[in-house]
Amino acid sequence: MTSTASYRQVADTIRQRINDGTYPRGSLLPKEELLATELDEHRATVNKALNILKSEGLLYVHKGVGTYVHPLPPLLRNAAIRHSRAHRERGGARGSLASELEQLGYVMDNQTTIGPGRPPADVAEVLDIDPESDSVIVRARRMYAQDWPIQIVTTYLPRALAEGTLMAERDPGVGGISSRLDEAGHGQAEIVEDVEARRPTEEEARFLRMTPDQWVFEVFHMGLTSDGRVVKVNIYVLPTYQWRLRYRYPIDPA
Repeated sequence: MTSTASYRQVADTIRQRINDGTYPRGSLLPKEELLATELDEHRATVNKALNILKSEGLLYVHKGVGTYVHPLPPLLRNAAIRHSRAHRERGGARGSLASELEQLGYVMDNQTTIGPGRPPADVAEVLDIDPESDSVIVRARRMYAQDWPIQIVTTYLPRALAEGTLMAERDPGVGGISSRLDEAGHGQAEIVEDVEARRPTEEEARFLRMTPDQWVFEVFHMGLTSDGRVVKVNIYVLPTYQWRLRYRYPIDPA
């Protein structure tokens, strides 16, 4: 029987080898028996160590091929700067995520569906609109970096505000939705985000290529105008292993 310390130490060693580039991002990991020989450990110990690293999102299994190192390191979602106009429009980017990924040298892609729809009850409440009618424009996006799924985000905009504008088009233009809100006189002066960690739904896990023991952050994001009116709600679903969340705010906002 392997000891707890032993397989955790093996996991630490493999994790360090990933971090120092011995096992590069996106590479096929040596097979278990070869790793056991390299590390002078029992194969069962190595197997338990690999299971830890799979749950952390450092490794994933390609059935019929082997175990790979996850191609992307954790991404920083820096809420302290990502909503500034300069950040989201940098280099002609179509929003904050596009700007961030371009700076990292990553290619972004997405699957987007757009159209009128009914808002969930909690979204309708904060937008102060009718939950029983198609009162919002819904932008449902599944986002990729380097062909790897990294997040799901659903945006809800009051239909009376967005319909007939670029906010209801596939390409909302430089700076994305937030810049179009600025131009329409509904600029966001404050951002409120509620964050919870939870298990992904089956559909979310399938798209994000997650295993049953992994978790996601759900970020309920609200954009408020200077008079306190919510004009945009985004619901982000982010694998916890793929994202680091950073916030910065004054100690005494008053």
